[in-house]
Amino acid sequence: MEVNESAQNNLTKAVDAFKKSFKLCVTKEMLLLSITTAYTGLELTFFSGVYGTCIGAINKFGAEEKSLIGLSGIFIGIGEILGGSLFGLLSKNNRFGRNPVVLLGILVHFIAFYLIFLNMPGDAPIAPVKGTDSSAYIKSSKEVAILCSFLLGLGDSCFNTQLLSILGFLYSEDSAPAFAIFKFVQSICAAVAFFYSNYLLLHWQLLVMVIFGFFGTISFFTVEWEAAAFVARGSDYRSI
Repeated sequence: MEVNESAQNNLTKAVDAFKKSFKLCVTKEMLLLSITTAYTGLELTFFSGVYGTCIGAINKFGAEEKSLIGLSGIFIGIGEILGGSLFGLLSKNNRFGRNPVVLLGILVHFIAFYLIFLNMPGDAPIAPVKGTDSSAYIKSSKEVAILCSFLLGLGDSCFNTQLLSILGFLYSEDSAPAFAIFKFVQSICAAVAFFYSNYLLLHWQLLVMVIFGFFGTISFFTVEWEAAAFVARGSDYRSI
């Protein structure tokens, strides 16, 4: 009987948590932040799967094209660690809010996307196993490719640190549903990006991320500007 009661209590808690998450999901603030979260999912797929594939598919890089994939991953990690450490420390004494960090992140990503657009041939993501000999708009450079890896990691850390920060701020008393929605939206968009990355040329994939990045940044700014007002209204949002 004790086992049945325990199982029933766990089921009740799970149902309550689901209701809280669903109720929170349809609020204006979470819908706006979901656009930003969707962008992080798209660019997560790009730098973790698509970009390394593009580097390894460019035959003009010579015999080093495959080894550059691992080097690219290292520099993405360096960008993530540097950005996470720097912005994590600044957030404790940041009187300007989260918007400047997110603005830096989108500018860094836009620079990276532009350099990738110039440096990589359009068919790199969907190239066959033997690679591609297509030309980019400029002569493909290994150094530029690795620099873009660093910029992708740095920009990603800007978005993720500030998203986690604002979610913890707005829903500090019961943050589990908010973070559950964050991971759910991010994972769904990452899966969608993995699907279309097998069919779309590189410039179309970059265009999708530019559009989502622009609107995701605007939506984050909107929530950040009103964050203090959300909390001042009482516990309606933090207690969901």
